[in-house]
Amino acid sequence: MTLDVDLALDTCRRATAAASRASLAHFRRGVRVEVKPDRTPVTAADRDAEAAILEVVRGVFPGHAVLGEETGAHAGDARSRWIVDPIDGTRGFTRGGPFWGPLVALEHEGEVVVGAMAMPVLGESYWAARGRGAWMQRGGEAPVALRVSGIGDWSEATLSLGEFRGVFAPPRERRLLDLSLAAAQARCYGDLAGAAMVLQGRAEAWVEAGVKVWDLAPLKVLAEEAGGRFTDLAGRPSCASGDCLLSNGAVHAHVLGALSG
Repeated sequence: MTLDVDLALDTCRRATAAASRASLAHFRRGVRVEVKPDRTPVTAADRDAEAAILEVVRGVFPGHAVLGEETGAHAGDARSRWIVDPIDGTRGFTRGGPFWGPLVALEHEGEVVVGAMAMPVLGESYWAARGRGAWMQRGGEAPVALRVSGIGDWSEATLSLGEFRGVFAPPRERRLLDLSLAAAQARCYGDLAGAAMVLQGRAEAWVEAGVKVWDLAPLKVLAEEAGGRFTDLAGRPSCASGDCLLSNGAVHAHVLGALSG
């Protein structure tokens, strides 16, 4: 099956832009928050943003399968599956924070080949495709190529942390605390913003755990096209396990080793 990667990338970017517009229409306007069975929040903004993404994707690739956080699995050709998180960071969204946004990825024949994300409040968008590099655009400025840092000395590194209940879950908590204390600094920027710090070269590693595939799907291609590395915490090149290490590559083995004990 042949895939037009450039068309898929354009579709992915337009889908995240549509989701950004749909969610901003609700932002800081007092949306009602519901609690899903897994105890995570959802709002009308999440549903509208996912609907906006699906409209764009289906308009170009009507035969592809889709997995959406809010609407579940949609039947289609399983060789090409879109993975959608309409608002990564819904809790922050409901409290008026800036570190939230859509995540959209296309998995083709088992590998994520296109990914995009955005932080609408900050006016930032990110995208990547295999062999096309990774890019960022802020507002109306020209796009710039993303490139991870070259820092390899952990004592000079910045560690970016994800959801604390996930990353500090037993038996990892002591190891992660020691790793954090050995770094130059450890920060929790929040949701997709934590990953963005590594992609921009402002941090060296991002650790996330206890999440779903739609929270991670675009990040592998973004990291690798920016010159970094993405694995789960067991070192496998997968975003399906719900945990990950996204790094500049230079500190990857050190972090994996420290977390494995």
